[in-house]
Amino acid sequence: MGHVALANVKATKRAAGFVVVIALSASLVVLGLGAMTGKGLQVACTSDVTAIETAVAAFHVENPDVAPTPKLLTAHTDGGPFLTSWPESGGTRYAISVTPAGTVMVSVPSTAKALSHESATDCRAVS
Repeated sequence: MGHVALANVKATKRAAGFVVVIALSASLVVLGLGAMTGKGLQVACTSDVTAIETAVAAFHVENPDVAPTPKLLTAHTDGGPFLTSWPESGGTRYAISVTPAGTVMVSVPSTAKALSHESATDCRAVS
């Protein structure tokens, strides 16, 4: 193998090694972001619950004899809207609902049985 060809092989190996290092670094970043996304969803869930609780309380002040619903909380009637929109609720990871009595309920994942958000399976279980 000539001197130039040998230099090209060495450069190619260095480049391949560099690509492997970059790929490994990128995979570590993606894994780290996955953990942050889970924590971010927990924070979003808690924030959504707090916003809905506040909206329900305000709704009850204006409408003491009416059961709150997502539609009534976001409507431009009955003193509202109390929420600009119903939270997206993290897709399939969690869902938020409200009972006729105004109790905010959380389902984790969204298909699970809804429980009061103070229970052990509230927003802290979102991942």
